[in-house]
Amino acid sequence: MSSNRSPNTAADDRLDPEEDKQLAAATREANRLPELRLILLGWRWPGKSLTGNTILGREEFRLERAAEFCVKRETEIDLRQVTVVDTPGWFSAQTTPADYQQEMVRSVSMLQPGPHAFLLVIPVGMFTETDRARIEENLALFGEDVWKHTLVVFTWAEILKDRSIERHIRREGRDLQWVLDKCKKRYHVINNYIFGEHPQLPQLMEKVEKIVAEEGGCFILKQDEIKTQNQLQSLNLNSNSVKENRELGARPKQNGSCNSLRSMDVDPPQKERNS
Repeated sequence: MSSNRSPNTAADDRLDPEEDKQLAAATREANRLPELRLILLGWRWPGKSLTGNTILGREEFRLERAAEFCVKRETEIDLRQVTVVDTPGWFSAQTTPADYQQEMVRSVSMLQPGPHAFLLVIPVGMFTETDRARIEENLALFGEDVWKHTLVVFTWAEILKDRSIERHIRREGRDLQWVLDKCKKRYHVINNYIFGEHPQLPQLMEKVEKIVAEEGGCFILKQDEIKTQNQLQSLNLNSNSVKENRELGARPKQNGSCNSLRSMDVDPPQKERNS
Protein backbone atom coordinates (compact mmCIF):
# COMPACT_ATOMS: atom_id res chain seq x y z
CA MET A 1 0.00 0.00 0.00
CA SER A 2 1.47 3.33 -0.99
CA SER A 3 1.61 6.08 1.57
CA ASN A 4 -0.29 9.31 1.02
CA ARG A 5 2.43 11.16 2.95
CA SER A 6 4.29 13.56 0.72
CA PRO A 7 8.08 13.11 0.56
CA ASN A 8 8.39 16.70 1.66
CA THR A 9 6.11 16.30 4.69
CA ALA A 10 8.95 15.55 7.12
CA ALA A 11 10.78 18.64 5.98
CA ASP A 12 7.57 20.67 6.15
CA ASP A 13 7.04 19.53 9.76
CA ARG A 14 10.31 21.03 10.86
CA LEU A 15 10.18 24.45 12.46
CA ASP A 16 11.76 27.27 10.56
CA PRO A 17 14.70 28.98 12.31
CA GLU A 18 12.57 31.80 13.69
CA GLU A 19 9.96 29.43 15.16
CA ASP A 20 12.73 27.26 16.56
CA LYS A 21 14.23 30.31 18.25
CA GLN A 22 10.86 31.27 19.73
CA LEU A 23 10.32 27.73 21.05
CA ALA A 24 13.76 27.74 22.69
CA ALA A 25 13.00 31.10 24.32
CA ALA A 26 9.67 29.80 25.60
CA THR A 27 11.39 26.73 27.05
CA ARG A 28 13.96 28.89 28.82
CA GLU A 29 11.23 31.06 30.29
CA ALA A 30 9.29 28.00 31.47
CA ASN A 31 12.40 26.63 33.20
CA ARG A 32 13.44 29.95 34.70
CA LEU A 33 13.92 29.84 38.49
CA PRO A 34 13.48 32.83 40.82
CA GLU A 35 16.81 31.97 42.45
CA LEU A 36 19.77 29.66 41.85
CA ARG A 37 21.76 27.80 44.52
CA LEU A 38 25.11 26.34 43.43
CA ILE A 39 27.92 24.35 45.07
CA LEU A 40 31.46 24.35 43.65
CA LEU A 41 33.41 21.08 43.86
CA GLY A 42 36.91 20.29 42.66
CA TRP A 43 40.63 20.28 43.32
CA ARG A 44 42.69 22.70 45.40
CA TRP A 45 43.58 24.78 42.42
CA PRO A 46 42.39 28.35 41.79
CA GLY A 47 40.23 27.29 38.83
CA LYS A 48 37.41 26.30 41.20
CA SER A 49 37.36 29.53 43.16
CA LEU A 50 37.98 31.56 40.00
CA THR A 51 34.83 30.04 38.54
CA GLY A 52 32.90 31.16 41.62
CA ASN A 53 34.26 34.67 41.22
CA THR A 54 33.30 34.66 37.55
CA ILE A 55 29.70 33.72 38.42
CA LEU A 56 29.52 36.40 41.12
CA GLY A 57 31.13 39.01 38.89
CA ARG A 58 33.62 40.03 41.57
CA GLU A 59 36.43 38.57 43.67
CA GLU A 60 34.76 36.98 46.67
CA PHE A 61 36.58 33.65 46.99
CA ARG A 62 40.23 33.95 47.95
CA LEU A 63 42.79 32.48 45.57
CA GLU A 64 46.05 33.06 47.40
CA ARG A 65 45.56 30.18 49.82
CA ALA A 66 43.55 27.00 49.87
CA ALA A 67 40.33 27.27 51.89
CA GLU A 68 39.59 24.76 54.62
CA PHE A 69 35.96 25.77 55.17
CA CYS A 70 32.91 26.35 53.02
CA VAL A 71 32.30 29.95 52.02
CA LYS A 72 28.89 31.24 50.86
CA ARG A 73 28.41 34.35 48.76
CA GLU A 74 25.40 35.88 47.01
CA THR A 75 24.77 38.17 44.09
CA GLU A 76 21.97 39.25 41.77
CA ILE A 77 22.10 38.17 38.15
CA ASP A 78 19.39 39.13 35.70
CA LEU A 79 16.99 40.17 38.49
CA ARG A 80 17.34 37.01 40.55
CA GLN A 81 19.44 35.93 43.50
CA VAL A 82 22.32 33.54 42.85
CA THR A 83 24.01 31.91 45.84
CA VAL A 84 27.33 30.11 45.45
CA VAL A 85 29.11 27.96 48.04
CA ASP A 86 32.81 27.29 47.52
CA THR A 87 33.99 24.11 49.25
CA PRO A 88 37.43 22.92 50.40
CA GLY A 89 39.25 21.48 47.42
CA TRP A 90 40.56 17.95 47.41
CA PHE A 91 44.08 16.69 46.76
CA SER A 92 45.51 15.13 43.62
CA ALA A 93 47.14 11.96 44.85
CA GLN A 94 45.76 11.21 48.30
CA THR A 95 42.47 10.63 50.04
CA THR A 96 40.73 13.83 51.12
CA PRO A 97 41.04 14.31 54.90
CA ALA A 98 37.87 13.66 56.87
CA ASP A 99 37.48 17.22 58.16
CA TYR A 100 37.53 18.53 54.60
CA GLN A 101 34.98 15.94 53.56
CA GLN A 102 32.75 16.94 56.47
CA GLU A 103 32.89 20.56 55.28
CA MET A 104 31.99 19.51 51.77
CA VAL A 105 28.89 17.68 52.99
CA ARG A 106 27.97 20.66 55.20
CA SER A 107 27.68 22.80 52.07
CA VAL A 108 24.29 21.24 51.32
CA SER A 109 22.82 22.49 54.62
CA MET A 110 24.01 26.01 53.76
CA LEU A 111 21.62 26.11 50.79
CA GLN A 112 18.14 25.28 52.07
CA PRO A 113 16.13 23.43 50.95
CA GLY A 114 19.02 22.20 48.79
CA PRO A 115 21.33 23.16 45.93
CA HIS A 116 20.02 23.29 42.39
CA ALA A 117 23.32 21.99 41.02
CA PHE A 118 26.84 20.92 41.89
CA LEU A 119 29.41 22.48 39.57
CA LEU A 120 32.26 19.98 39.26
CA VAL A 121 35.18 22.12 38.09
CA ILE A 122 37.74 20.22 36.01
CA PRO A 123 40.77 21.96 34.49
CA VAL A 124 41.45 21.02 30.89
CA GLY A 125 44.56 18.86 30.78
CA MET A 126 45.62 15.25 31.03
CA PHE A 127 42.86 13.49 32.99
CA THR A 128 44.03 10.34 34.78
CA GLU A 129 42.55 7.34 36.53
CA THR A 130 43.62 8.93 39.83
CA ASP A 131 41.65 12.07 38.97
CA ARG A 132 38.58 9.93 38.32
CA ALA A 133 39.08 8.10 41.62
CA ARG A 134 39.26 11.40 43.56
CA ILE A 135 36.03 12.59 41.97
CA GLU A 136 34.27 9.29 42.68
CA GLU A 137 35.53 9.29 46.27
CA ASN A 138 34.34 12.80 47.07
CA LEU A 139 31.01 12.82 45.25
CA ALA A 140 30.14 9.55 46.98
CA LEU A 141 29.83 11.61 50.18
CA PHE A 142 26.55 13.03 48.88
CA GLY A 143 25.01 9.74 47.74
CA GLU A 144 24.34 8.41 44.26
CA ASP A 145 21.70 11.04 43.48
CA VAL A 146 24.37 13.75 43.42
CA TRP A 147 25.26 12.76 39.85
CA LYS A 148 21.76 13.72 38.68
CA HIS A 149 22.44 17.30 39.78
CA THR A 150 26.09 17.58 38.69
CA LEU A 151 27.33 19.73 35.83
CA VAL A 152 30.99 19.46 34.79
CA VAL A 153 32.54 22.89 34.24
CA PHE A 154 35.75 22.85 32.20
CA THR A 155 38.23 25.64 32.92
CA TRP A 156 41.55 26.54 31.24
CA ALA A 157 40.03 25.67 27.86
CA GLU A 158 42.23 28.38 26.31
CA ILE A 159 45.04 25.84 26.08
CA LEU A 160 42.98 23.82 23.61
CA LYS A 161 43.41 26.59 21.03
CA ASP A 162 41.64 25.31 17.89
CA ARG A 163 40.68 21.93 19.34
CA SER A 164 37.02 21.61 20.38
CA ILE A 165 36.06 20.50 23.87
CA GLU A 166 34.28 17.50 22.33
CA ARG A 167 37.50 16.38 20.68
CA HIS A 168 39.36 16.89 23.95
CA ILE A 169 36.86 14.69 25.79
CA ARG A 170 37.26 11.92 23.20
CA ARG A 171 41.06 12.09 23.38
CA GLU A 172 41.16 11.96 27.17
CA GLY A 173 39.71 8.47 27.14
CA ARG A 174 37.55 6.39 29.39
CA ASP A 175 38.24 8.02 32.77
CA LEU A 176 36.92 11.47 31.82
CA GLN A 177 34.13 9.90 29.78
CA TRP A 178 33.13 7.85 32.85
CA VAL A 179 32.65 11.08 34.82
CA LEU A 180 30.59 12.66 32.04
CA ASP A 181 28.48 9.52 31.65
CA LYS A 182 27.71 9.59 35.39
CA CYS A 183 26.30 13.13 35.12
CA LYS A 184 24.40 12.43 31.88
CA LYS A 185 27.00 14.18 29.70
CA ARG A 186 26.16 17.58 31.16
CA TYR A 187 29.08 19.96 30.83
CA HIS A 188 29.96 23.58 30.20
CA VAL A 189 33.12 25.46 29.24
CA ILE A 190 33.90 28.76 30.94
CA ASN A 191 36.62 31.34 30.42
CA ASN A 192 37.55 32.87 33.77
CA TYR A 193 39.43 35.74 32.17
CA ILE A 194 36.43 37.57 30.78
CA PHE A 195 35.47 40.52 32.94
CA GLY A 196 32.24 42.48 32.93
CA GLU A 197 29.24 41.00 31.14
CA HIS A 198 30.12 37.35 30.61
CA PRO A 199 28.69 35.70 27.47
CA GLN A 200 28.98 32.16 28.88
CA LEU A 201 27.09 32.77 32.13
CA PRO A 202 23.54 32.82 30.68
CA GLN A 203 24.21 29.44 29.06
CA LEU A 204 25.51 28.08 32.35
CA MET A 205 22.37 29.24 34.18
CA GLU A 206 20.16 27.72 31.49
CA LYS A 207 21.92 24.37 31.84
CA VAL A 208 21.40 24.45 35.60
CA GLU A 209 17.71 25.23 35.12
CA LYS A 210 17.43 22.38 32.63
CA ILE A 211 18.87 20.00 35.22
CA VAL A 212 16.28 21.12 37.77
CA ALA A 213 13.48 20.71 35.23
CA GLU A 214 14.65 17.24 34.18
CA GLU A 215 15.27 15.99 37.73
CA GLY A 216 12.12 17.43 39.23
CA GLY A 217 13.63 19.90 41.67
CA CYS A 218 16.74 20.61 43.70
CA PHE A 219 19.08 18.12 45.35
CA ILE A 220 17.97 16.88 48.78
CA LEU A 221 20.42 15.09 51.06
CA LYS A 222 18.68 11.91 52.21
CA GLN A 223 18.58 10.85 55.84
CA ASP A 224 20.87 7.88 55.27
CA GLU A 225 23.40 10.26 53.69
CA ILE A 226 23.28 12.53 56.75
CA LYS A 227 24.72 9.60 58.71
CA THR A 228 27.79 9.91 56.52
CA GLN A 229 28.31 13.43 57.84
CA ASN A 230 28.17 12.15 61.42
CA GLN A 231 30.66 9.41 60.59
CA LEU A 232 33.00 11.98 59.07
CA GLN A 233 32.81 14.06 62.23
CA SER A 234 33.95 11.06 64.26
CA LEU A 235 37.01 10.76 62.01
CA ASN A 236 38.20 14.32 62.59
CA LEU A 237 40.64 13.32 65.34
CA ASN A 238 42.44 11.03 62.92
CA SER A 239 42.71 13.69 60.23
CA ASN A 240 44.76 16.15 62.28
CA SER A 241 47.93 14.10 61.88
CA VAL A 242 47.60 14.31 58.11
CA LYS A 243 47.39 18.10 57.88
CA GLU A 244 51.12 18.75 58.13
CA ASN A 245 52.02 16.60 55.11
CA ARG A 246 49.47 17.36 52.41
CA GLU A 247 50.11 17.59 48.73
CA LEU A 248 48.16 20.68 47.78
CA GLY A 249 46.63 19.54 44.65
CA ALA A 250 45.61 19.62 41.13
CA ARG A 251 46.65 22.06 38.48
CA PRO A 252 46.27 21.93 34.70
CA LYS A 253 48.80 19.45 33.40
CA GLN A 254 49.58 21.07 30.06
CA ASN A 255 51.57 24.19 29.33
CA GLY A 256 49.41 27.15 28.44
CA SER A 257 47.88 30.31 29.77
CA CYS A 258 47.48 28.64 33.13
CA ASN A 259 51.16 29.40 33.75
CA SER A 260 50.14 32.93 34.68
CA LEU A 261 48.85 31.52 37.97
CA ARG A 262 52.00 29.66 38.97
CA SER A 263 52.59 32.27 41.65
CA MET A 264 49.39 31.03 43.31
CA ASP A 265 50.75 27.51 43.58
CA VAL A 266 50.22 26.38 47.15
CA ASP A 267 52.46 23.31 47.16
CA PRO A 268 54.92 23.31 50.08
CA PRO A 269 58.56 23.96 49.17
CA GLN A 270 60.51 20.89 48.15
CA LYS A 271 62.80 21.17 51.19
CA GLU A 272 59.85 21.01 53.56
CA ARG A 273 58.25 18.18 51.64
CA ASN A 274 61.33 15.99 52.09
CA SER A 275 61.82 16.78 55.76
